[in-house]
Amino acid sequence: MGVQQALRAMHGASLWVGLLDISLVSFLVYRLLLLARGTRALQILGGLGTLFLALFLSRKLGLYTLNWLLNLVVPLGPVAIVILFYPELRHALEEFGPRFWRQGLSLLSREDLSEVINAICTAVGSLSLERTGALIVIERQTGLDEVIASGVPLDASVTPELLETLFYKGTALHDGAVVIRHGKIVAAGCILPLTDRPHVNAAVHTRHKAAIGMSDNSDSAVVVVSEETGTISLAIEGKLLRGQTPESLKERLMRLLQPSDRLVGRGKKRTAA
Repeated sequence: MGVQQALRAMHGASLWVGLLDISLVSFLVYRLLLLARGTRALQILGGLGTLFLALFLSRKLGLYTLNWLLNLVVPLGPVAIVILFYPELRHALEEFGPRFWRQGLSLLSREDLSEVINAICTAVGSLSLERTGALIVIERQTGLDEVIASGVPLDASVTPELLETLFYKGTALHDGAVVIRHGKIVAAGCILPLTDRPHVNAAVHTRHKAAIGMSDNSDSAVVVVSEETGTISLAIEGKLLRGQTPESLKERLMRLLQPSDRLVGRGKKRTAA
């Protein structure tokens, strides 16, 4: 009996170790995918996946010439991957620190989140009345370091006055996007990727295409004010929700940035609603 109990205990311990191992690998892959999302890395991975799929199918279908050519390319894989992924690998190693594990956790309390959203909506309302174009990106889980690096770094509180000044037509940064991370304006004048969707309405202008492209490549929420009409829009998950008011925008942002009435706290206790 003692031997059987020991074997059962070892089996149980191995099971828990195995579950822990799978959980850690799953979390690691998830965090790496978040780092890669919004960069060229996913596009390169898609190309490599297509290459290996073509290699497999050419062998199965008896396409010997194609298979021979692909087999010449595959041995270069490790070197090609290092060359193609060099910027992304360096970025991943730089991020593989405290922020890698904390990203998406060090968020805002309900009160601070409400203040940030109120400031955005107040500024957007004023910009809309003045028909001043604006593009505001709110980072969520997906890191936007590449986008932030394309602009002018800031570390400023989100206030209506600052947002209106940044987008004022006489300033040098008014044509780019503002990026907000953890309740701070971290950069202005940022360049966003334009959507490459083939069936985007011709009436959609560059600023809105940039908003759609940004929401396609990340889970960020992007607020747009049209310079031509003053219309307020929200881009999320590749969709452009037009005709927002400051009030409806506030409601949508609160739902997006604080789902399921969950605490969004940076080490703060939950405040009363």
